Amino acid sequence: MRAKTISAVIVAAVISIQFIPVDRTNPIGAGGPEISEDLQWALRRSCYDCHSNETRWPVWAYVAPISWLVVRDVDAARAILNFSEWAAYEPGVRIALRSMVGPTTAVHRMPLWYYLPLHPDSQLSESERTALSAWASGASSEADTPAVNGSR
Repeated sequence: MRAKTISAVIVAAVISIQFIPVDRTNPIGAGGPEISEDLQWALRRSCYDCHSNETRWPVWAYVAPISWLVVRDVDAARAILNFSEWAAYEPGVRIALRSMVGPTTAVHRMPLWYYLPLHPDSQLSESERTALSAWASGASSEADTPAVNGSR
């Protein structure tokens, strides 16, 4: 009898937490970086789910408590770097962010290890890593490079 009561409480708790709201929004951005189409595709495929306002929310992002973790990770990633807000960043911030992208992807720190098994298409190829490093190494020219407004 006690096991049935505990099971019922657990089931009720799991059902109840589904009603705790989480904010899975994708607001309109200011615009993304002006880069080649190939590099844009690599960023969209590998980075935009967390580092933009164009997140593709997977099914598990709607099931608590996993949804809380997904939303927390996306919010934290957007706070660090949001490609959708690139045009709104000051030139010095764009230079710093851009110079960070190449080394971070070159040493396989991004995409995160636990993201890759669930999104195998987000794996960056060596040529994409090289292209991102080349783009990042040109960060000092960012002040002269406009962002693309409305790059959605």
